[in-house]
Amino acid sequence: MKQWSFDWRNLLWCCLSILIMLWQPIAQAGPLGDRIAAFPQWQEQPPVQAAKGDLVYPEWLAGNWDVTSTLVDLVAPLAPEVITPGFESNRQYLQQPVQFRVRFAPAATSNKPKSLLLPTTRPENGVEVVADRAFNGLNIAKAYLGDRAVLAVKVDPHSPNRQITLLRGDRQLISIVTGRATETPQADQFITTEVFQQQFRGAPQLYFNQVETTTSYQKSAQKSAAAENPAIVADQITAVYLSPQDPDYFKAGGLSNRRPVALYRYRLDFFPASSAASVIGTSTVKTVR
Repeated sequence: MKQWSFDWRNLLWCCLSILIMLWQPIAQAGPLGDRIAAFPQWQEQPPVQAAKGDLVYPEWLAGNWDVTSTLVDLVAPLAPEVITPGFESNRQYLQQPVQFRVRFAPAATSNKPKSLLLPTTRPENGVEVVADRAFNGLNIAKAYLGDRAVLAVKVDPHSPNRQITLLRGDRQLISIVTGRATETPQADQFITTEVFQQQFRGAPQLYFNQVETTTSYQKSAQKSAAAENPAIVADQITAVYLSPQDPDYFKAGGLSNRRPVALYRYRLDFFPASSAASVIGTSTVKTVR
């Protein structure tokens, strides 16, 4: 299998996947809930629609949050035939927390994504909540790569689904969300999946790959939870798929039945943001995929 010359490309899969969607077992229904319940037996990509406008979140996600992300499981479904570089070394990072701050804010206008089978979030007063992708992307990238490695994260002003991360050494990661689906089984539960294409620039040659992030958010039932208890928990699974340029592409099913070559499962705990800036972009681990 092709060996990459830059670990930063693999590191970015981790941090940017968390960005686009921010584990707790819960009763779920619908294709996305079933997909999470079937982990790690994923035989194909999720059912999605073309991404239009931004991803709209439930109102209870609005605000500033200090997030602790913890890798709780990782699987290489096609091992030993196909294993992505850095996968085995990532086992040492199980149960190691990474902290960063994110923000979800009301948007005056946005194109709300449609659910496949279940109702989507229904914003009150016509206000839709979306992620601050530039703010979140910068904090998450710095948490995983370090302050000095990341120069900026920019979002296309004409499309929230196009984003570029600028790194030192004249390196860039361009990420484009191509597919999306959401489910809202209950008022305090929200499930979403996004599929995005990534293009890496700055290496000896261009490199492309596809990543899926499927996330289930659960709002805490406690109205006044103690400070040590998260207000929201999320079960997030990131799947990595080979690009057609990879020599092992057809071992993973090719176009007819694309199977993931790496699966990473995270628990994300959301706490209302404190005034302390030290939690922004702090990390005890840097994961390589």
